[in-house]
Amino acid sequence: MTAKEIRQAFLDFFASKGHVIVPSAPIVVKNDPTLMFTNAGMNQFKDVFLGEAPAKAPRVADTQRCLRVSGKHNDLEEVGIDTYHHTMFEMLGNWSFGDYFKKDAIAWSWELLTEVYKLDKSRLYVTYFEGDEKEGLEKDTETYDLWKQYVDEAHILRGNKKDNFWEMGETGPCGPCSEVHYDSRPDNERAKVSGDTLVNADHDQVIEIWNNVFMQFNRIKDGSLHQLPAKHVDTGMGFERLVRVLQGKTSNYDTDVFQPMIQLIAEKSGKKYNSAAKPGDADWADAVAMRVLADHIRAISFAIADGQLPASNKAGYVIRRILRRAVRYSYQTLGFKEPFFNELVPLLAEQFKGVFDGLDAQKDFVQKVILEEEVSFLRTLAKGIDMFGEYATLLKDKNVATQNSPVIDGNFAFTLYDTYGFPIDLTELMARENGLSVDMVLFNEALQTQKLRSRAATAVDTGDWIVLKDEDAVMFTGYDETESIAHLIKYRKVSAKGKEQYQLVLDKTPFYAESGGQVGDKGELIFPNGEIIEVTDTKKENGLIVHFTNKLPSAPEDALTAIVDASLRNRTNSNHSATHLLHAAMKQVLGTHVNQKGSLVNADYLRFDFSHFAKVTDDELRRIENIVNEKIRENIFLKEERSVVYAEAIQSGVTALFGEKYGEYVRVITFDDDFSKELCGGTHVKATGQIGYFKITAESAVAAGVRRIEAITGVAAENYINEQTKLVQQVKELLRNPKDIAKSLESLMEENNRLKKEIEKSILEKSSGLRDELAKKSQEINSINFIAQRVELPNADAIKTLAYHLKDIVPNLFLVLAAEINGKPSITVMIDEALVKEKGLHAGNIVKELAKEVKGGGGGQPFFATAGGSDVTGINNALTKAKSFVS
Repeated sequence: MTAKEIRQAFLDFFASKGHVIVPSAPIVVKNDPTLMFTNAGMNQFKDVFLGEAPAKAPRVADTQRCLRVSGKHNDLEEVGIDTYHHTMFEMLGNWSFGDYFKKDAIAWSWELLTEVYKLDKSRLYVTYFEGDEKEGLEKDTETYDLWKQYVDEAHILRGNKKDNFWEMGETGPCGPCSEVHYDSRPDNERAKVSGDTLVNADHDQVIEIWNNVFMQFNRIKDGSLHQLPAKHVDTGMGFERLVRVLQGKTSNYDTDVFQPMIQLIAEKSGKKYNSAAKPGDADWADAVAMRVLADHIRAISFAIADGQLPASNKAGYVIRRILRRAVRYSYQTLGFKEPFFNELVPLLAEQFKGVFDGLDAQKDFVQKVILEEEVSFLRTLAKGIDMFGEYATLLKDKNVATQNSPVIDGNFAFTLYDTYGFPIDLTELMARENGLSVDMVLFNEALQTQKLRSRAATAVDTGDWIVLKDEDAVMFTGYDETESIAHLIKYRKVSAKGKEQYQLVLDKTPFYAESGGQVGDKGELIFPNGEIIEVTDTKKENGLIVHFTNKLPSAPEDALTAIVDASLRNRTNSNHSATHLLHAAMKQVLGTHVNQKGSLVNADYLRFDFSHFAKVTDDELRRIENIVNEKIRENIFLKEERSVVYAEAIQSGVTALFGEKYGEYVRVITFDDDFSKELCGGTHVKATGQIGYFKITAESAVAAGVRRIEAITGVAAENYINEQTKLVQQVKELLRNPKDIAKSLESLMEENNRLKKEIEKSILEKSSGLRDELAKKSQEINSINFIAQRVELPNADAIKTLAYHLKDIVPNLFLVLAAEINGKPSITVMIDEALVKEKGLHAGNIVKELAKEVKGGGGGQPFFATAGGSDVTGINNALTKAKSFVS
């Protein structure tokens, strides 16, 4: 069976058992503060398991894209080294929400594996939970007895809490699980060592392929377990592992899931892929590198297609880190000195056609983003190599003189890693090549300090929900009103950065929760006793609408009036509706390739990120702005359709966003059927005329292939125009009210440039005179021509020019120039390259020492460096101190 046939057989099997087949959720998680990425098949059903939303069907099945590279599920460093770990993987799953339980789940898993896939029963092992006395959990004899109907008892193994009790997190739904393992070793090895001794022992040929989780408990914050009101089944089968087993391979990478990609990499690199290579073999490093590239391109491409661009923090940093790991293997091991990694995207998109079509639709965009990241990181590698080379040369020279063992400072290695993104293992490799070693103890101390600082900054302590009223779902009334009578149904306390807040959930609310780029509403909760609780923000969490407050009501059981801040909401509505008009206008002006890649809509302004490969010209911006304002003046009435079947909405030509998880029913927002029609859950104006006026304030680049427009509407736009008008009037008055402002400014600039050139000429003449004067003051000390002088020059460029001129006429020069520029001290050090090499001198290090005399700092290259400070009275001390470096 091919990989596609194996996937389809799974879905067809569970469809025959009454399961609704649902699409994969995006790999990038939204509206869940506890997750950055989908890391398990159950993530998209988390709100159902938590009892925060009703199930759309009692039985569902799917294949879910998952990403595990951070937190407790961190397999990144194993990827490429072993045969079965991946960053992105598919999880095949079947789910029961309060419907069937252990009996059917076990029967169907055995039927699918042995009758449909026809796996060898003698190679299959199953596990069950042995119980845990400390937790008061009994042995799962029910699962054991059910397996006995199908499996030899010698192949039914007990498992401890670590392996056979699944938990969503520190709190939440959990329960015993039953794994299925497959022994793919040759018969002669199986005869020597029984497979039951290798289950869950990290053997690369005895692997878990399926896990049946029986959710029957809820763990609360104090660690205790409570029975769930309904029991659920959550299963997950690793698709890549299943394909490996069914195709008779000993590595996931030898299947048709990865081989087309690996063969392309091998062809382009001119190297052969040896799947049997072992550590120490000549081609081991090449095999690892090819597996890394074939794996990482999947995680990166799908994350970008789902809306997560590489960035310097949070989820974006994770994607950048994976990408850079791949580029480093490509550069360091496979010899690609030019960008290559991005060239894998078209093949990947072709492989997933008909399964995850969003990647094929965006393959050009995804490839462009990866290409730019590659170019950037290759520059980083080149810079890091240069910095390392300079450091290593100085270190070796210094240690030859002192006869010390040459060890690279762990703090320097950490600076390369943390500031410049230079991989530590590459630093270690280059150190070995130079006969050096890295102080990894110091490096790891610095790394651990940074991690602890990062954790402390993001630590959040969330209490258990205090339930006042049992409600399955929350009713949102904010499309129709900004004021509702409601009841508090549950609340909890949250502590972060030393501040305590409360999160409140109401049975119905007009407050819009932050989603789709629109910020959450603010407002008040008013109680019958006159108490007013301010709502500072509103967010979504697993389907819940959560209101943030700084205190709890004194009578939480009373009915309350929830009132949204109407002024903020109205301005936000204007900016949100303007965003829809902007999107449509850009498609008209720039082309239909334009797609939203992110947005922010609040009461003050709107920000819209979109796919486009060139700067938007001033003329294009004017045309876009004109179209939007024309639609505003037309006063187009909002056409809002709720509960539209998703497939029908898409067929009607509505604009949908990549990376968004849409349900079976969607909301369609239309401003003129022939202009703007989008899927959207946000709030809007009733007619475009309410927006007033639209003004673009900025256009810029965000990432490769992604541009950003910022704009304002209504009163903010009016104020902006008034400010600009006022500014123009002030300029006119300064220019004495000329008829043609532009012409007057042009004349003024021409005169200014002429005067600048005259000043520069004067400075140059003065610098030339100083050159000859200073050259005569040179002192020879230990075969070094030493000059340390205070000079009267107006800027750093003039001093730099003087230094280079002196270097040209004075051999073996050690020069220190000091000056006062705009009331601040300035120090410049220039050292002849020959002295740098022969004497081990370094201008950057020396200028740092001299800068201490003027209460400042600086740095630079070994032959040229500068520093500044705050104390001009220390200049003479600095010049005196300079002599100590050569005498």
